[in-house]
Amino acid sequence: MNKQQKTLLIQLSLFIVTLITTTFAGAEWTLGKFVIFGMSWKDFLFGFNFSIPFLLILTVHEFGHYFTARYHKINVTLPYYIPMWFGFAGLASLGTMGAFIRIKENILSRTKYFDVGVSGPIAGFVVAIFLLVYGFKTLPETEYIYEIHPEYEVFGANFEERMEGLDTLILKKDLNPDRLAFETLQDTIDTGREGSVYFGDNILMNLGRQYLAPDDRYIPSSKELMHYPVLLAAYLAFFFTALNLLPIGQLDGGHVLFGLFGAKNHAIISRVLFTAFLFYAGLGWVTSADLSNTSPEGIGNFAISIALYLAVVYWSAFSVFKQKRDRLLYATILFTVQFFVASIFKIEGYTGWLLFSILIGRFIGVDHPPVVDNSELTIGRKILGWVALVIFILSFSPQPLVIEGL
Repeated sequence: MNKQQKTLLIQLSLFIVTLITTTFAGAEWTLGKFVIFGMSWKDFLFGFNFSIPFLLILTVHEFGHYFTARYHKINVTLPYYIPMWFGFAGLASLGTMGAFIRIKENILSRTKYFDVGVSGPIAGFVVAIFLLVYGFKTLPETEYIYEIHPEYEVFGANFEERMEGLDTLILKKDLNPDRLAFETLQDTIDTGREGSVYFGDNILMNLGRQYLAPDDRYIPSSKELMHYPVLLAAYLAFFFTALNLLPIGQLDGGHVLFGLFGAKNHAIISRVLFTAFLFYAGLGWVTSADLSNTSPEGIGNFAISIALYLAVVYWSAFSVFKQKRDRLLYATILFTVQFFVASIFKIEGYTGWLLFSILIGRFIGVDHPPVVDNSELTIGRKILGWVALVIFILSFSPQPLVIEGL
């Protein structure tokens, strides 16, 4: 077996493993079943309702990059899939960290960078739109959600509204269903909301609920979306599309930005957008409310929070500023503004984006590689670039994964 055959075998094996792990993930999210908590063979097979559409979108995205690179005669590999599964520990995951292709040579053309960067997200987005339409148009009967959450049925069609704000409810099963009674336990906070995990919203999902869903079916909110595998696959496709299209650095959106505006403007816009992204991520990390605890322990925790946050921003700024002094000044100014904005206006960002900020700022970089051929894009490509930026806005979720009670 030669080197090329070994590489192909590795890629195929990774795909098969990823198909299995995403199928496990589909059963976990959709049915709430885990291998260590009673997942059956039937439950596992149901997970294919998620894994097949999800991997279809992921594969189309990567092959969008691949075929465009081959069109431009760029040396590129087939996709490598990255399996990731924590179900063996009773933890929900997506079953994968995505996929990537390796470009084995420098791209020396602004146009080629643009074409390779924009092709993947748009290809995957088109498939995701079809799945969004299909998922809403083929919503199952309302009884489907009752099979997963039998406790919802007693509330009727508006169970989400009636459950909102309630504490733990114990169903007295000996009563007639028409006059079911519930007992509130004041010592326990567990409504299925407190400590629950669910996916945030974006513009496209809201448009789907409003214009695509049939009136005679239960239309899943963001809190119940995980139980609808095709819609979950579409949502995650939009999420990863938005991540890729962030117009920063060397992400796909960074290539689009570079193609539209050139190297000089890219450097400025990328830094501004990265700072805005980091600013939103860190809003609410520390506010004036944290100063209410004046005990030595409270003051110590406040100081630790500040130091930890400054370290996060400092690490995120590695590719923004070359000098340590500038990175520290950047972190201090950003934290100060965030502290007062969050304290005065009582608003919070999404700290989950801080990890991605470190990934961009420390490892991917906010700058774009230089090119030899810096020719401007054609009109058609410029239009496509702006379309890609609109897709980013439509697909972006400010809070993609919400954990209540934390």
